[in-house]
Amino acid sequence: MAAPSDEAGDDGAIVVVALLKIKPGQSDDAIEAFRPVIENTHRERGCLAYALHRDQSDPDMIVLIEKWASREDLDTHFIQPYMADMGELAATLLAEPPRILFCEPIDMGDPEKGSI
Repeated sequence: MAAPSDEAGDDGAIVVVALLKIKPGQSDDAIEAFRPVIENTHRERGCLAYALHRDQSDPDMIVLIEKWASREDLDTHFIQPYMADMGELAATLLAEPPRILFCEPIDMGDPEKGSI
């Protein structure tokens, strides 16, 4: 997984979006493999959101949306023992390398609805 820049949103939060193309017919296995990682991550300090989604038009495309209170919290997340499971997941279930996006908000419209 590529490391984010040192930049964060105005409130210090960082949003990460991971696009994961799963091998055909293995998306249910991939989703189940995420269960312990998600359950552990939800208990981490600074985890504001860590949510798995499936693309409605492509059942083999999984989207993980994360929000972290700070860069420090995200860095700590990367070194958790259960994150090693993500490497095993990639090797066995992904059809291609994941696309990881480290995002910052763009102020526009209603502040409550204009960012994650």
